[in-house]
Amino acid sequence: MDAIGHPEAGVDYPRTYQELLAWFPDDAACLEYLARLRWPDGFVCPACAAGGFWRTGRGLWMCRECGRKTSVTAGTIFHRTRTPLSTWFAAIWFVTSQKNGVSAQGLQRALGLQSYETAWAWMHKLRRAMVRPDRDRLTGVVEVDETFVGGVSARNPGASSDKVPVMVAVEKTGRGRKLGRIRLEITDRPGTLKLVDFAERMVEPGSTIRTDGAQMMRRLRHKGYIHEYVKGYAAADPTEVLPGVHLVASLLKRWLTGTLHFAVADHQLPYYLDEFTFRFNRRESHHRGLPFYRLAQQAAHADPQPLHTLLASARPPDFT
Repeated sequence: MDAIGHPEAGVDYPRTYQELLAWFPDDAACLEYLARLRWPDGFVCPACAAGGFWRTGRGLWMCRECGRKTSVTAGTIFHRTRTPLSTWFAAIWFVTSQKNGVSAQGLQRALGLQSYETAWAWMHKLRRAMVRPDRDRLTGVVEVDETFVGGVSARNPGASSDKVPVMVAVEKTGRGRKLGRIRLEITDRPGTLKLVDFAERMVEPGSTIRTDGAQMMRRLRHKGYIHEYVKGYAAADPTEVLPGVHLVASLLKRWLTGTLHFAVADHQLPYYLDEFTFRFNRRESHHRGLPFYRLAQQAAHADPQPLHTLLASARPPDFT
């Protein structure tokens, strides 16, 4: 199994839902698959980092060096789950195979879960696995700007409203309007130097960053970037100043209102942004099983998420 490079359909991941059911008929098959995702280069003891192990009768990995017994689900979002892993895998398939995602109610119905609360918790656990902290930065030509999401504020548009400011970075590839990967992150206030910091964290030095005419963004030229800007107020069509950002912002708002009806608490919004980013960046996957593979792979490395952490404020104030 190629857990890092380019996985192969039918070898590293199932191509269809029928194939998913055939691959994972029980927990034993699921555990073997998770083990290969979690330890692609072989088992590593979480206590002493040794590689040798024995398999116990209870299906645990016991380190030959220190004797530590480890479950493949320990320390992951599947930690202490009482639900069969085959049901979890079906949930990952449904979440990733639907173009616009699935609601907690839809997941509850599809899987026959007893409660809406369980489906809601599963959705939020999976969202917390959708973005890797060590993901690569954007490269080439990248547009950077801010948008605002939230309810209707007809009399107070943009920064003067109570909407949530979201920083957006969009990678441009090839010719024309073709877009690459995106990055999204909320901020506490619009129009601050946090947008410069966001650009530095999300874009590889040496890349070209395009922004509007905000004076503060011109600092980027002294931080290892080629900086290009267009003053929006001078443009005949403001949406053409940063067309990539405008398109992504429009799609994001449509997704939040159309799919979720904007039933999103502000403190959970960062994780919905993660879901949108996960989907957008994999929109051209040739097989439905590839997003399943990526999310299962990341879930095998994500920290456990007890219910109280799902209900609490989502992230530290600086969103780093």
